[in-house]
Amino acid sequence: MKFGYSEVCLDHDTGARHPESPDRLRAIRRGLTKQHGVDYVEAAPATEAAVRAVHEDEYVDRVKQFCADGGGEWDPDTIAVEATWDAALQSAGLAEWAATAALSGETGRDTPFSIGRPPGHHAVYDNAMGFCFVNNAAVAAQTALDSGDASRVAIFDWDVHHGNGTQDIFYERGDVHYSSFHEAGLYPGTGEAEEVGEGAGEGTTLNAPLPSGSGDAEYADAFDQLLVPALEAFEPDLLLVSAGFDAHEHDPISRMRVSTEGYGVLTDRVRSLAADLDAALGFVLEGGYGLDTLAESIAMVHEVFDGREPVQPDGDASERAQIIIDRTAKVHGFGEK
Repeated sequence: MKFGYSEVCLDHDTGARHPESPDRLRAIRRGLTKQHGVDYVEAAPATEAAVRAVHEDEYVDRVKQFCADGGGEWDPDTIAVEATWDAALQSAGLAEWAATAALSGETGRDTPFSIGRPPGHHAVYDNAMGFCFVNNAAVAAQTALDSGDASRVAIFDWDVHHGNGTQDIFYERGDVHYSSFHEAGLYPGTGEAEEVGEGAGEGTTLNAPLPSGSGDAEYADAFDQLLVPALEAFEPDLLLVSAGFDAHEHDPISRMRVSTEGYGVLTDRVRSLAADLDAALGFVLEGGYGLDTLAESIAMVHEVFDGREPVQPDGDASERAQIIIDRTAKVHGFGEK
């Protein structure tokens, strides 16, 4: 794979005790040194105009000034320093690079993966929250649409937390499909199956709030039964993966049970689905707070694109998870004649 990376993203210093720290990127880089065929690209930062295309002008002005004044606690979870605004623009720019590179035909071993920070999927239209200031995937999707290189973009979010920000930005839009598999009841408490979009966006939001303890089989079955029919109907030109790795069984802030191999399974399914849809494919880093498991999981994604065939999970989804999958399928009318 090709990985988008910039040292600028390390300057966003959240403090020694904060889970979203520069050490996340350092751990990823260390883990990838053991891999074959890893290339790094330092893309240009996003412009303020690109950020304002998906965020309220007043909010952008506020957060920019907040950082210029030295930062601090935007909220108890979301910490900024003076360098945070530049890091946020850089992280969004790396996500734009992933979308642009994918649409330009980079695929296979050249599939782009943006490993910027701060992450983005909790940043709503007019506010920062959940470690996020600029919604990187949203900026990338909007840039792809505005360029004319894509007319329909799908974002699949496999982070353990619901990407309320991405949903918020595109909830009434028909040209962006947002799907999220997340742990039910976890921060930020949004993402119910019945949240499907409104107006022109009705039906273009899909949420699978899976029960705690869900692992490889549950995610694989949700993918096959929910994401595949949803995106086959939507027919995107570009598929972006909001790739958080905090559903890992050893991540410190969730109760999900996805294994490192399970992320390989998801990667293989995403790659196959994008190929079947003739959609460009790119990845954008979100969460993942166990340094070793984050590094191992991203290395697994790379290995799949380097030819590894992941071991498929044994068995089917648990009864609790299947109830959620069935409920979501019913809400969206999958399987109805």
